[in-house]
Amino acid sequence: MKKLLLAGTATLALTGAASAEDVKMGIILGFTGPLESITPNMASGAELAVNEVNEAGTLLEGSKVTVVRADSTCVDAAAATAAAERLVTSDKVQGIMGADCSGVTGAVLQNVARPNGVVMISPSATSPALSEAEDDGLFFRTAPSDARQGEVIAEILKERDIGSVAITYTNNDYGKGLADSIQQAFEKAGGKVTISAAHEDGKADYSAEVAALAAAGGDMLVVAGYVDQGGKGVIQAALDTGAFETFFLPDGMYGDALVEAIGSPLDGSFGTVPGTDSEGATKILDMAKEAGFDGTSSLCGRELRRGVADPARDAGGGVRGPGRLQVEDRGSGERAWRKDLSRRSRQGDRAAEGRHRHRLCGRHQRRADRPRRERGQLPGIYREGRQVRNGPLPLRQASV
Repeated sequence: MKKLLLAGTATLALTGAASAEDVKMGIILGFTGPLESITPNMASGAELAVNEVNEAGTLLEGSKVTVVRADSTCVDAAAATAAAERLVTSDKVQGIMGADCSGVTGAVLQNVARPNGVVMISPSATSPALSEAEDDGLFFRTAPSDARQGEVIAEILKERDIGSVAITYTNNDYGKGLADSIQQAFEKAGGKVTISAAHEDGKADYSAEVAALAAAGGDMLVVAGYVDQGGKGVIQAALDTGAFETFFLPDGMYGDALVEAIGSPLDGSFGTVPGTDSEGATKILDMAKEAGFDGTSSLCGRELRRGVADPARDAGGGVRGPGRLQVEDRGSGERAWRKDLSRRSRQGDRAAEGRHRHRLCGRHQRRADRPRRERGQLPGIYREGRQVRNGPLPLRQASV
């Protein structure tokens, strides 16, 4: 997050923030809505960087950064636009960290950031459409495009001998873009998508959606939804009816709230999430702990603390402590975790602490549609036509 802030403040300096004057930064995330369980720690990660910059006292010859929070709701473009407009016109922020979900991020970019010349850096908006959006050089993101996530998901499914899948996706820019990317890549790799159907967030009953998915069938259900609303509801309905037993969980479904809500029926499911094991990312966890928030949270420095099955040590498939973490290359700078979990292990939880991490906040990952970088370089951040910092794009496979 330190480098994220530096990238943002460098742009701020070009857009009129005067030397030795205080800088206001807006943080607009879905503090209510389908990602509400993970956004508080995302915001805390940004504020951690702000505090570090202020303590250093070296930004723009001694300028201090202050933060103003606003609620994007994740899904309501009008509400997000109004909140961002207040940040710019009333609170006079000079830069925005956010938004979180792709649809509201695009709305804020076009309706607020561009008209007012305000830079935006999103930690989690992954829609491929944002790669082509008109941004006047103002929009950055630190998460890879779902154009790449779809390819990685297809690779993982084929490696696990999954021949057919049903796809359910949240009915917005993020869900549709990711579902299309998965289907295109999976079918290109020889897999079959039996159905790709949207679901709405905020419903109490998903039995109709699950019935359609079950009728189409498939070896696994891919849930391209949100962890706190529709995605969780679809999974619970599928388990209740016996329609599906295992699920593929992309990054929007990656959070402790899902495990706490569903529990052991999730065993055997797996998914993808951006992250890195860099020295700086490890440091972020220590800083977050000292600051009093969970640095292992999804999109802010998440860590899977489970027992890891190691076939080489345990032919029976049981879990013995943390096991061995197998890392698989996915091209230059890309890796995937292979962590097959047959059951949860409290002993493994403790032993794995501080070692097996899946993080986004605090690192910079380029847009996925950029040319590959050689491994070993520093993480980076990209926007259209200009590289700000070098870096690889790690996408990892994780199991629960």
